[in-house]
Amino acid sequence: MEGPPRYPIPTVGALVEQAGRVLLVRTAKWRGLWGVPGGKVEWGEGLEEALRREFWEEVGLRLSRVRFALVQEAIFSQEFHKPTHMLLLNYFAEAEGVVRPNEEILEWAWVKAEEGLSFPLNTFTRKLLERYLEEV
Repeated sequence: MEGPPRYPIPTVGALVEQAGRVLLVRTAKWRGLWGVPGGKVEWGEGLEEALRREFWEEVGLRLSRVRFALVQEAIFSQEFHKPTHMLLLNYFAEAEGVVRPNEEILEWAWVKAEEGLSFPLNTFTRKLLERYLEEV
């Protein structure tokens, strides 16, 4: 039986835009709060490669114009479904295609960025969205 990881888990996620709107998703892992697609970086995988893979797996979207946004740290966040220490490497990008959600995605919505602030977001996505709004 494997115990908890001994080191923080690197993860990637992105706030993506398409046609003037950004994509928000709701998942059970964040206790029903809204966030952005993303996930763990696999051993030997580059960050941008992981981001592109996660987006393809979770929502069926291809990414372009990927650019770094910020790093956040989630240490045993009550919003996450289990005690975890994660490094959240956040990006901005443009999305191509139509959302095809996998089983992790409970709901999804393309919204104007300002409208996204009215969603029940996890605190990390709220900070990412606020950063995005500062830059547009």
